[in-house]
Amino acid sequence: MAMLKVDHLTKSFGGVTAISKLHFEAPEQQVYSIIGPNGAGKTTLFNMLSGIYVPDTGSIQLNGEEIIGKRPHAVAEMGVSRTFQNLQLFFNMTVLDNVAVGCHLRTDSGLFSSALRLPKVQHEERRARDWAVEALAFCGLDQYKDHDAGSLPYGVLKRIEIARALAVQPKLLLMDEPAAGLNDTETLEMRSLIRRISEAGITVMLVEHNMGLVMEVSDRILVIDYGSRLAEGTPEEIQNDPKVIAAYLGGELQHAM
Repeated sequence: MAMLKVDHLTKSFGGVTAISKLHFEAPEQQVYSIIGPNGAGKTTLFNMLSGIYVPDTGSIQLNGEEIIGKRPHAVAEMGVSRTFQNLQLFFNMTVLDNVAVGCHLRTDSGLFSSALRLPKVQHEERRARDWAVEALAFCGLDQYKDHDAGSLPYGVLKRIEIARALAVQPKLLLMDEPAAGLNDTETLEMRSLIRRISEAGITVMLVEHNMGLVMEVSDRILVIDYGSRLAEGTPEEIQNDPKVIAAYLGGELQHAM
């Protein structure tokens, strides 16, 4: 069953078409990866799926409900969470506080009650911190919860951002190059984490340039080139698709096989 359905999606910036009539369906509770050469439109696609960009044409449906036209916080409330290529953390805050920020989407206290610190607000804050602790434990980060984020190595920071995205309790997690900048050991840890997220029942949509990682964790792969759909299939099918090999000049894909 498809959780996400994208139909004839198009987005242009001036005279440049970043995404052109793109269509695909991402199955529930699987790892669905999107690959393509630099400039293929992958991050532009993520920005539309999360409500940051508004497409020129097309449809994006999450469990049958249209996303287009909703603001990013409303898309997140529908169950879409994401990470970014470049870290978006508060480096002067503790790890726990960084992750708890993601939990506040699931609270409903207003400005008045928050200003007065009413019991409901205090209860929601305790609950948010409990969710944050659970997310950190899931990502293997328990020991860092009281550390300042700015004092930690890059590989740990990558997992903190994922923990914050999970604290939103998403149905669909968009992961934008989670292995970028990681060493071999950290990449193995990331591979294990992606699998655990999928096994927990969360649909993962992955954009990643590390072809070894993509081929190991993906259930299905969509290849886009110049904003258009080039191919889709299982990792084995993609590795042996002549069009895909040509688009990558054979290098990255052959190395991943």
